[in-house]
Amino acid sequence: MAPSGSSLLTFIALVLLLCGTPGIQGLWRHVRTITDKNWKELLEGEWMIEFYAPWCPACQNLQPEWEDFAESGEDLEVNIAKVDVTEQPGLSGRFIITALPTIYHCRDGEFRRYQGPRTKKDFISFINDKQWKNIEPISSWFGPGSFLMSSMSALFQLSMWIRTCHNYFTEDLKIPVWGSYAIFALATLFSGLILGLVMVFVADFLCPSKRNKPLQYTYSKKLLPESAHLLKKLEQEQEEDEEDHSYDESENKNPSKKDFSQTAMRQRIVSPLSVVDKS
Repeated sequence: MAPSGSSLLTFIALVLLLCGTPGIQGLWRHVRTITDKNWKELLEGEWMIEFYAPWCPACQNLQPEWEDFAESGEDLEVNIAKVDVTEQPGLSGRFIITALPTIYHCRDGEFRRYQGPRTKKDFISFINDKQWKNIEPISSWFGPGSFLMSSMSALFQLSMWIRTCHNYFTEDLKIPVWGSYAIFALATLFSGLILGLVMVFVADFLCPSKRNKPLQYTYSKKLLPESAHLLKKLEQEQEEDEEDHSYDESENKNPSKKDFSQTAMRQRIVSPLSVVDKS
């Protein structure tokens, strides 16, 4: 018994649902998905990258044009890519995405922001006519591979991680919002304390304190006034000693009247005795 037309149509529909239509597969096959792990592929070759978010209405309106443009990517020898900023917050910070959708053109590591109309025809003209040469490339300071943008990427990832933790505390663990804020405040204080200790250790290692340094030079400089005072004091004592010595010499040369009278009295006392002895 031959199958009916409705049964055949149902079978074809099931096959299409399981396998997918070639047109849709081709569209998604030409659009590359860029993540934090493979974003460095953008540094080689020519690329057109769209930054979007699923909830953005303007991004939703752009999707058909972008997918049609992706069909021509192979003929234009340009790679067509997309980045979901809700899933890749690090790339959102690395490329400074402040509006959605945002489109970048990249050729051999030079990034330019596309500001033209957003239709398939305009995208093709932008590549064929090399209109990107009229756009100033992003400075190396703000390039996605620079240290500044890498730090910005890490900051965005940290903010997303904090938001995820906050949702976990409030929704899964049923902690009040103020309790979640208190946890983050304590964590911030503790991490700041640890970071401060590490910075102190590093600073002390790179620039040791004065007490750990040899004190030869500073010690000599500090003792200069004291040495001068000590020398002055020694000179004064030496002068005093010289004065005392000169005074003693003068006394030896010119005995005083008191000493002379005492000598005379001794002579008087001794002289009678000598007279008696003579007699």
